[in-house]
Amino acid sequence: MTDKFWHEHSPSAFEMLEEFKIGVLVQGESTVSDDWVPDENFHPDETNTKADFDKNKFLDLSQPLLAQVWRAPWSKEYYLEQVHNPRHLKESARLFGYDFLEAFTRTKWYVVPLFWGPITAFLCYLSLLQFTDSSIVAGDVLQWPLPRLPSVAPSAVLKTIPCFILGNIIWTLLEYGLHRFLFHIDDVLPDANWALMLHFLLHGVHHYLPMDRLRLVMPPLLFFVLETPFTRLAHLIFPKAIANGIIAGAFTFYILYDCMHYALHHTRLPQYLTEMKRYHLAHHYKNFELGFGVTSKVWDWCFNTLLV
Repeated sequence: MTDKFWHEHSPSAFEMLEEFKIGVLVQGESTVSDDWVPDENFHPDETNTKADFDKNKFLDLSQPLLAQVWRAPWSKEYYLEQVHNPRHLKESARLFGYDFLEAFTRTKWYVVPLFWGPITAFLCYLSLLQFTDSSIVAGDVLQWPLPRLPSVAPSAVLKTIPCFILGNIIWTLLEYGLHRFLFHIDDVLPDANWALMLHFLLHGVHHYLPMDRLRLVMPPLLFFVLETPFTRLAHLIFPKAIANGIIAGAFTFYILYDCMHYALHHTRLPQYLTEMKRYHLAHHYKNFELGFGVTSKVWDWCFNTLLV
């Protein structure tokens, strides 16, 4: 409509047409490119929030974002195009207008080991005790004053270690599976505002603002929601000692995963981790439909989603 070769519309005409706008077709520039070359010293320029909104009519980064997604006039196609084109701010953008709700969406990286580390250690200890005495339950340990508990038998250690290692392996598969089939559910995502809002809250915001230091690791509440079905399933399938050993191993690798995820975005790293940093940033800036592994490329190689 602004092409003078065909017909030039005046600003007044655009204002009149704005009243009849029902949506936004795919348009706008892209910051994602197949030619993007990863650089371990990558430091993107800050986004001009006003210019970005004026040009793309997507999200006003100076205002709470979630309500904008809820009220958005865009199509799913336009949303997915824009949310996978990264923007960059010095400070975290707000998701909610209310400080109470906003606090649940911002998490410093060290909260993950501080919160989940003691829980993981407790589950590992509980597994050791239960391999020593199968009648012990969590409530027997969580008492004050601390009860007299049996010494851990050497055989219990030998039984817990394989469970713990199995939990490590299971987490790497969950890491890949959740990232690919839940966080990137783009193809089957309903074209409805509630679905776009959930997608944005779960993972879209991370692709939209990938260098946001306070939205790189999972808030404890989100990980609790995600892990509960799997931990319950473990206790349905396995005896409690085995289940707790597996869960402890999986949680340990989750802590490593989230801390590593933060480091891949913001830290200088040793050689192997530098390669994984390049690989993960390429997932953000080159092709978000490949490269789902964060801690390793193993499952990408197994399932033919390796990003090269």
